[in-house]
Amino acid sequence: MFLPAQAPLELLQLDWLTAANVEVAILRLDQIDPLISGNKWFKLVEHLKAADRTGAEGIISLGGAHSNHLHALAAAGKRLGFKTAGLLRGHPQQTPTVADLQAYGMHLHWLGYGGYRARHDPGFWEPWQARYPTLHAVPEGGGGLAGALGCAAIKAQADAQLSHLGWNDYHGWWLACGTGTTLAGLALAEAGAHPVYGALAVPEDHGVAAQVESILQESGRRRADYELIDASRGGFAKVDSALLAFIAQTELDSGVPLEPLYTGKALLALKQQVEAGKFASGTRLVFVHTGGLQGRRGFPHNLPLS
Repeated sequence: MFLPAQAPLELLQLDWLTAANVEVAILRLDQIDPLISGNKWFKLVEHLKAADRTGAEGIISLGGAHSNHLHALAAAGKRLGFKTAGLLRGHPQQTPTVADLQAYGMHLHWLGYGGYRARHDPGFWEPWQARYPTLHAVPEGGGGLAGALGCAAIKAQADAQLSHLGWNDYHGWWLACGTGTTLAGLALAEAGAHPVYGALAVPEDHGVAAQVESILQESGRRRADYELIDASRGGFAKVDSALLAFIAQTELDSGVPLEPLYTGKALLALKQQVEAGKFASGTRLVFVHTGGLQGRRGFPHNLPLS
């Protein structure tokens, strides 16, 4: 089984952190693989193991026309030689991500918007499993307990490098949340030792809080310290000029590439919380770069890229 490579952990050098005397180390999961980057490999690992145990020939999952999850899944299928199928939100459209999915051999089915909203309904998977009886079904975004258990390994990636920064400990995690799976995995791994702050890239009505609680309950380990903070800026995939300007300036100052739907929103939300005094002087946080840089291609005319 192909496992994620070690991601570098490096200090972010930004004026607003220096002014508040808050240290942030960024775990560069975007650098673990050119195609299957960010938290995507971690969320897939346990699902791939489950598929292997059942003798499945591949995986079927869901996502949108810019989905980082489907992009990573399709790339993994092509590289490792297993079949993939994707159920997509909305109506047929050609995006850079969709072009890649097709090139990687993923079978695509467009559900419309109403059909996609039904993905949590009882019986949703029955016709698809009848159509693809040899494929293992994976929730949207690689979610669920299996995805969270894979993400628990992210903690070890940071722990192994703390001494390189001169840190003997840290005070919490900060990361973007789309489904809450990665946050749940880190919360499980921490078992209350350090808080995990999730910057919501989606509105509250997307049910992230309920999904996190469902994963924790299913795991049987309810001890967890986490907080969800609205960073959606008005809705999923909502991008505004202030966010784009922040991303452009941060890339110039730090050299770290960001994208506007997840990492950019999460870091801007952290800046706002730091400047509001949420974290005391001397606080040390680990910021998870969850990847998704392939999604930048969806903003060619709006996002100033270095």
